[in-house]
Amino acid sequence: MIPTDAPPSPPADGADNSGVLREVVLVTGISGSGKSVALNALEDAGFFCIDNLPPELLRDLLRLEDQGRDRRDRRVAVAVDVRSAGSLPHLLPLLEQLRAEGVSVRSVFLDASTDALVQRFSETRRPHPLTQSTGSGAIPMPGVDGTEGHRALIDAIELERKLLSGLREVSTVIDSSQLRPTQLRIWMRDLMRAGANQLTLVFESFAFKHGVPRDADYVFDVRVLPNPHYIRELRPQNGRDAAVAAYLEAQPEVGEMLDQIDAFLARWLPAFEHDQRSYLTVAVGCTGGQHRSVYMAEVLARRFAGRSVTLIRHRELDARN
Repeated sequence: MIPTDAPPSPPADGADNSGVLREVVLVTGISGSGKSVALNALEDAGFFCIDNLPPELLRDLLRLEDQGRDRRDRRVAVAVDVRSAGSLPHLLPLLEQLRAEGVSVRSVFLDASTDALVQRFSETRRPHPLTQSTGSGAIPMPGVDGTEGHRALIDAIELERKLLSGLREVSTVIDSSQLRPTQLRIWMRDLMRAGANQLTLVFESFAFKHGVPRDADYVFDVRVLPNPHYIRELRPQNGRDAAVAAYLEAQPEVGEMLDQIDAFLARWLPAFEHDQRSYLTVAVGCTGGQHRSVYMAEVLARRFAGRSVTLIRHRELDARN
């Protein structure tokens, strides 16, 4: 028998009976990695979005949303970045408190390679928020010593990585190094559709010649498999085309590698679910990211579709569309 003064149990969708917001998305990451694009994608998807909200005001915002009857079910997205550096040490405990109170909080971290970030800042000619280390316009960096005057751009980027490393560890990471804004918007949309209350498996194909995705949890190298690129009729096609799939299916080592990757993931998925991970990226790479890796990612996604929520990304292939 349940005591009459016991609080009601929160429903499975993450909101309690008092009208706590069903979903809050925190968008953060490295400056220049695409946070504004991601926030715009969420706004287009129906989220109420706020950029650069000081973390100490997050609870007040949610309280105001909860008090408005017409806003209780509204999905909220908040962007927080290094400009709020003084409050960042308090952000992680706050997120844990909100989750313990029944608020479904999802943290998405946008990242990119240093080379990509340097190129973007060069193209936009905008200053990095940490390049100024002293003076009235400098952002205070608790516990971090800065040099006099201005930091070099690369030094500012590395300092930002250090300051945000703890937040990155507990977030869903999206590597935007090779992504066009259109791709990033699509990836954000797919991520929101996947839901937040169960493990989502992302199978991502890529080309090693363009670098390993920074958001990968596991990386499988399939360059040892027979390459359709060297067959004239198959070269202009990709791993989603029937002729390429038929060619790879006929290679015994392809099936063997698929089975081994399948068995490995099946063995360890329960551990990730037990660890309350919400997002696991399995990156499959070949030389050009067009044939073998695409085919393998597609087949693995189909195999796991009945066991987990799955998403498919083709970094190089999607960039051509």
